[in-house]
Amino acid sequence: MLIGYSRVSTLDQNSNLQTDALKQAGCEKIFNDKITGSSNERPALTKARELLRKGDTLVVWRLDRLGRSLKNLLEWMAWLEQEQIALKSLQENIDTSTSSGKLIFHIFGALAEFEKNLIKERTQAGLSSARARGRVGGRPQKLNKDKKGLAIKLYNEREMTVDKICELVGISKPTLYKYVNLSQTEKG
Repeated sequence: MLIGYSRVSTLDQNSNLQTDALKQAGCEKIFNDKITGSSNERPALTKARELLRKGDTLVVWRLDRLGRSLKNLLEWMAWLEQEQIALKSLQENIDTSTSSGKLIFHIFGALAEFEKNLIKERTQAGLSSARARGRVGGRPQKLNKDKKGLAIKLYNEREMTVDKICELVGISKPTLYKYVNLSQTEKG
């Protein structure tokens, strides 16, 4: 049986392109996830894995839809081989039911990991360059210096609950704890 799996990274994307290609490839069942590739929790992929049996083929639109990294793809490949299940990737034209397909799978997986690392390196270089010019990225601070000081003071006085402090200054508990920890580190 051909079992298809598609994944899009965000809720506003749609998987029609992938689903149409999987149907055209002859997939009898198709599972779709709308979740980032870095997430370990992929419910539809888990269901597809539970359905796969010896002699079946898992079909994906592209390899990056299946694995988060080269290591993850190789883990999938090892499991599929152990269970005697083939993998077919439509865009890369890979079919691991053949020896050449297995070789190509490993080469494409390595290239995908290489590309991901290049993007990461370029991003880090760009951020370093921006910092060197005095530009600091990231989310702006929720509270100004005075409100932050007030929140820390109220927390340290222990006369008000954490919930009340957060409500009063308009921040979440994790943000309050971050401010408290930073103030203790600065004193420390």
